[in-house]
Amino acid sequence: MFSFTTIKDYHAALQVNQLSCAQVVDFYLSQIEKNSSLHSFLEVFREEAKQRALELDTSRAQGIPMGKLHGVVVGIKDVLCYKDHKVSAASKILENYTAVYSASAIEKLLSEGAIIIGRQNCDEFAMGSSNENSAFGPVKNGLDPDKVPGGSSGGSAVGVQMDMCMVSLGSDTGGSVRQPADFCGVVGLKPSYGRISRYGLIAYASSFDQIGIFSKSVEDAAIVLETIAGQDEMDSTVSNLPVPTYSQLTIGTPKKVAYFKETISHPDLDPEMKTQFIAYIKELEQNGYTVEAIDFSLLSYVVPTYYVLTTAEASSNLSRYDGVKFGHRTQQSISDLTELYKLSRTEGFGEEVQRRILLGTFVLSAGYFDAYFTKAQQVRKQLVNFTEDFFSKYDILISPTVPSTAFNLGENHQTPTQMFLADIYTVYANLVGIPAISIPLFKHSNGMPFGLQVMSASFHEEALFAFSATQMNKNHSA
Repeated sequence: MFSFTTIKDYHAALQVNQLSCAQVVDFYLSQIEKNSSLHSFLEVFREEAKQRALELDTSRAQGIPMGKLHGVVVGIKDVLCYKDHKVSAASKILENYTAVYSASAIEKLLSEGAIIIGRQNCDEFAMGSSNENSAFGPVKNGLDPDKVPGGSSGGSAVGVQMDMCMVSLGSDTGGSVRQPADFCGVVGLKPSYGRISRYGLIAYASSFDQIGIFSKSVEDAAIVLETIAGQDEMDSTVSNLPVPTYSQLTIGTPKKVAYFKETISHPDLDPEMKTQFIAYIKELEQNGYTVEAIDFSLLSYVVPTYYVLTTAEASSNLSRYDGVKFGHRTQQSISDLTELYKLSRTEGFGEEVQRRILLGTFVLSAGYFDAYFTKAQQVRKQLVNFTEDFFSKYDILISPTVPSTAFNLGENHQTPTQMFLADIYTVYANLVGIPAISIPLFKHSNGMPFGLQVMSASFHEEALFAFSATQMNKNHSA
């Protein structure tokens, strides 16, 4: 039976004809079928993937050089446009909508030989921390189907977790790649804001959204980022900085590490996770790292700031779904255009999306704009200034990724505030635009994995990769 380790090893096997792309695609299709009850995929591109594999096998036999992702089987979150394929953002309002163009990240994947095997389930419009908000049913954690996989990119995380694809693309607005990676025991990367073009990514909050990567190794995440990062004339917010050869991981391991005291003393942090995190810090020090505890008085402000700003942006971005231009339109009898808008949106948007649109509209409304939105922007600026100063002194910032391990399905679904607090450690990186990765180093006594979140200065992903790869290779699983 095929057993995927890394893209590098997979390519080595292809080059000596130990296996073929066609065989590998058949394996992943069987895994998808075997794990269908987890609801990771909304649609599988079965015949298309098989045909693509045959074409790649033929090109390799003809001596045509392999691309960086030749034959790599990829799943894509249902917020990424792939021309002539459905994309719904897991929402009834976009059900059966077919993309008329491909996201830049998708085009770059395909140009380097990737095989896209299907679109993956997620929280509706990427709004959620448990993947229970999909209009098409929740995703279940492959390690324990009674537990959530994390959100919003839960389907993408479970796809990698349960060997239904080699890597997958998700989106991360406040932790939606790192949090499910933590819950599922895989690697989850959110690059710097602007490192990957957002063209073709269905928007939630435009100044926060970033395409992210799930994989089973840091090295594979580096190869995928190297492939899909870089300038794009279709996205004015993307960086024009050159893209390093991340996959070489040649930079010396960063040694100056810090963590925020408040992340460890926070009352919501699971006691056992706290104990293991403290033990890990001591181990780092024994291995020659300088590790310092830093005061971070703004921690209690990051979640409120994040939700004020992201819901405001969501209110604006989702106003385009009106039942007129495209998407769901009510079939009820209507008397005027306003009623058409109301009924179409009420029927098309789920409860969580409606909640965030209403909250965003409120914070942008006259009389409340300065009290909420302006204040939140001021806090965000303080955070950016703090971060710039912090990374002038330290190479790496570490924290738990999430304050608890994966919780049971339905456990927090009716308590939005408790659900929001699951993002307390992850939203900071989105607010300031720095890269962050969750790596699966630990295991709880309840049997579930949990990760270490590693952050570095903006556009210093190579430092992030070098540190994270070193830690993964040491295997800190308890």
